[in-house]
Amino acid sequence: MNDNRYSEIARSGLWSNNVALVQILGLCPLLAVTSTTINGLGLGLATTLVLVASNLIVSWIRNVVRPEIRLPAFVIIIASLVTAIELAMNAWFHDLFNILGIFIPLIVTNCAILGRAESFAVKNTPLPALVDALAMGIGFTAVLVILGAMREVIGFGTLFANAHLMFGDWASALTVTVLEDYRGFLLAILPPGAFLGLGVLIALKNLIEARGKRISTRESRTAAVAQGR
Repeated sequence: MNDNRYSEIARSGLWSNNVALVQILGLCPLLAVTSTTINGLGLGLATTLVLVASNLIVSWIRNVVRPEIRLPAFVIIIASLVTAIELAMNAWFHDLFNILGIFIPLIVTNCAILGRAESFAVKNTPLPALVDALAMGIGFTAVLVILGAMREVIGFGTLFANAHLMFGDWASALTVTVLEDYRGFLLAILPPGAFLGLGVLIALKNLIEARGKRISTRESRTAAVAQGR
């Protein structure tokens, strides 16, 4: 597989086929836990780890597992990985684990993970499967972090609050007070605020793509006119 193919896979996961903005998958955790930047980052990294590990395992065993039991086998693999990550977070990031709560084990039900295993990993060798998983995971995590940052600033007037839950006591200094003496905006930290924030992100993505297409069309026409001369 050439470098262009890897670039296409990465671009698909990060932008053109982004799990949250295009596929609209994983909305339950995305809307529920992104009240702060750190919450979004924690869940995004956990989901990315599951994606990477499950894609690799599925790619390795794709020629061994019979088609009749393929989906149950994939679900068992994903559930086992989520359980391992859940135990690890409970041990090393206990406070963050308590905040994220049920949404860590619910990674098992994230359709994006099973979807990538079924639509990509089972059809490709480990390296493309790894690139696909990383791109999809990073793309999903980026949306979680950006949405979390938007909601945290509007809802609490801060940024990177509770960073110590993930990075240790030294990270308390990372908290930025964006709005002094801010009383907060409740809607931003409630699920309806998450819906509105996600809608804004989707709209921005569509605007950027539309602008890119207009520029590309204009350049193509200019090149065609130049060649005609």
